[in-house]
Amino acid sequence: MKTLKTTFLLTALTLLLLALGEAFGGQRGLTIALVFAVLMNGTAYFFSDKIALASSGAQPISQEQSPRLYAVMERLAAKGNLPMPKLYMIPQPAPNAFATGRNPSHASVAVTQGLMDLMDDEELEGVIAHELSHVRNYDILTSSIAATIAGAVTWVAEMGRWGMIFGGWGGGGREEEREGGGLTAILMLFLAPLAAMLLQLGISRQREYQADASGAKLVGHPYGLIRALEKLGAYNKRIPMDISPSTSALCIVAPLTAGQALSGLFSTHPPLEERIAQLRAMTITR
Repeated sequence: MKTLKTTFLLTALTLLLLALGEAFGGQRGLTIALVFAVLMNGTAYFFSDKIALASSGAQPISQEQSPRLYAVMERLAAKGNLPMPKLYMIPQPAPNAFATGRNPSHASVAVTQGLMDLMDDEELEGVIAHELSHVRNYDILTSSIAATIAGAVTWVAEMGRWGMIFGGWGGGGREEEREGGGLTAILMLFLAPLAAMLLQLGISRQREYQADASGAKLVGHPYGLIRALEKLGAYNKRIPMDISPSTSALCIVAPLTAGQALSGLFSTHPPLEERIAQLRAMTITR
């Protein structure tokens, strides 16, 4: 069901792009926007892992430095039939973790020092299983596709606004627009980027629910992940984390960043209460 919801949101995002391209510049404008967005987000896709790790201050960590982390990761990677990802430590007290990489063969998992200090073995196992599930479910690929389409929507809308400023739409047919289609096109230019952002956030939230469920199945039960999410929710309300907004979207829970107040509507993460409730339901139905 969660995969179907993600597919539906991606389809809606694509249809929004098609409608905006048609309203502004016809097929030619749509093609140009798609090519630009694919090139831009393709670059981000191949280098997003390096950007995320560098922006968070993550440092490679060896098995000798963290045998406990390596033991949990090796056990779960083997159980999930996944290659061993590269492991990184973020020297920050706020407990959190994220996975990045374009596929299982190019995956990295980063955890904060605060997470290692706070979690017991079962809770750490739940967190690592969640992050490995992001890798196994190719969530970075899904997010990149969503970013490509959303980026194209925003780019077309921006070009459309510049076209309005300089008195042209770039697609011809100005008289027809004045006679009825103009107002719709103008509204699309301003509302489409907001709609694209909300659809992209919806996709991100669905992937979090999916990773929770997949992680619990990988471990064999949801209890450790439930307790980990409860702890993470409590501590991340009090301890700020120095991390970029783009990287914070990858974290297992939304971090508290200095000077930032995320509203529920614009959060990349679903409410923790809902995530925990869905995990608790698994204890009844599994």
